[in-house]
Amino acid sequence: MGEVNLLAKYPRSPRPIDERARLITEDHRRVARQFGPEFFDGDRLTGYGGYRYHPRFWTDTVRLMRDHYGLPADASVLDVGSGKGFMLHDFRAMEPRLRLAGIDISEYAVHRTIEDMRPDVAVATADALPFRDGSFDLVISINTIHNLPLERCKQALQEIERVSRGHSFVTMDAWRNDAERERMLAWNLTALTYMHVDDWKALFEEVGYTGDYHWFIAE
Repeated sequence: MGEVNLLAKYPRSPRPIDERARLITEDHRRVARQFGPEFFDGDRLTGYGGYRYHPRFWTDTVRLMRDHYGLPADASVLDVGSGKGFMLHDFRAMEPRLRLAGIDISEYAVHRTIEDMRPDVAVATADALPFRDGSFDLVISINTIHNLPLERCKQALQEIERVSRGHSFVTMDAWRNDAERERMLAWNLTALTYMHVDDWKALFEEVGYTGDYHWFIAE
């Protein structure tokens, strides 16, 4: 287990944290946490503001993941929180022999998954993965598990550990100091579990998560 930034090649967009803090309300958070049309394709105050495919987002990132873990051409990869399947699509474009699967809690997103990935995704929750033990060479979950309450978040980490053959990578909302904590609280829409990076590391050890990890920090 270790901290590694496998999103280093993912394009970064400016985050108007102060503006969002002035505008966002608990109603916006309530709507966003339904993970429906308003979250994926509605206003920026309730989510992505339009979640569309563009190769610049994942093409370099999936290559970095493949190289970091030394994945063979026929490796099996699971995306927990696959959204509309864009990352899985770029895995397949990179290597058609990969065996890919995705799950997402959002029926809206799963039903609008990019066409080539539709047979490989399903509606499910991260804390009850519908797969056998040791099913995947790599399990990825980006900015997803922290959307669960604490106990379910712990269960999701254990589920990732269960279905992985050894490699996994998760990203979590976190902070390293009080200033970052305040920015996270202002920026956050959907996360229900977020904490200091050291507390996350202690939680990983508590639940027996042995995979890799990185942080989403509101900067």
